[in-house]
Amino acid sequence: MLIPLGAVIWKSQSNGWSDGWHQVTSPQAWAALKLTLTISVGVALFNLVMGTVIAWVLVRDDFPGKTVVELLIDLPFALPTIVAGVVLLSLYGTRSPVHVNIAYTRTAITVALLFVTLPFVVRTVQPVLIELDRDMEAAAASLGASPFLIARRIILPNLVPAMLTGTGLAFARAIGEFGSISLLSGNLPFRTEVSAVNIYNQIQSDNPVGAAAQSTVLLLIAFVVLFALDRLKRWGGRRG
Repeated sequence: MLIPLGAVIWKSQSNGWSDGWHQVTSPQAWAALKLTLTISVGVALFNLVMGTVIAWVLVRDDFPGKTVVELLIDLPFALPTIVAGVVLLSLYGTRSPVHVNIAYTRTAITVALLFVTLPFVVRTVQPVLIELDRDMEAAAASLGASPFLIARRIILPNLVPAMLTGTGLAFARAIGEFGSISLLSGNLPFRTEVSAVNIYNQIQSDNPVGAAAQSTVLLLIAFVVLFALDRLKRWGGRRG
C-alpha cells in the first residue's frame, strides 16, 4: 500500500510544492473539493443516524421481508459503482419511471453517495448490537430506569465506537467515489463536479501532477479523519 501511495505523493510535488498547491487551489479544483467535502459530511452524518436505526431494527425486530432488506443493504458492496450509476440514472433521470428527475444536480450526488455508503454504519453497528447483553437492559428497567436512560447509559456507550467507525468509513468512501457520480451528476464544473471526477479529467487532459496533487489532499483528509476517529475510540474505551 505504501509504495503506490508514496508514488502519488511524490508525483504531486514533482514540479515543486508550490505548483502542487497551485493545482489544488485552482478555482475549478477548489470548487470540486468544497462540494465533495460538504456533501460527504452530510452523507456521513445521515448514515450515522439512519444506519444505526436500520441496524437496530434488523437486530431487535422481526418483520416480513427482513431477509430481502438484509440483501439490499449489502448490494452496494457487490454492485460495481458504475452499474449503480446506471441504475440510479435510469430511476431518477430524465426518463424516470417514478417521475422524479434529479439528474445532473447536487441532489443526485447526494443520492448516489447515500446509496454506495449505506452498508458501512449498518454492518459496523449490527454485530455490536447482536453481542450486546440485553440482561443489563432488563435489569436497569426492573430498577425503574426509563428507556431514554437505558439508551443513554447502557446502549449508546457500547455502540458509539462502532457508530464512529462506520461513519468514518462512509465519509472516506464518499470523498473518493467516482463510478456512480460520473453518470448521475453531469460533471458540470463549479456546479456538480466532485474531486474524483476532476482528478479523472486532469488525467485525461495530460496533467498528472494536478491529478496527483488533488489525490494527495483526499488521501490526507481520509487519513486524518480515520486517525481521529481511532483516537476517539481508544479514549472512549479507556473511559469505559
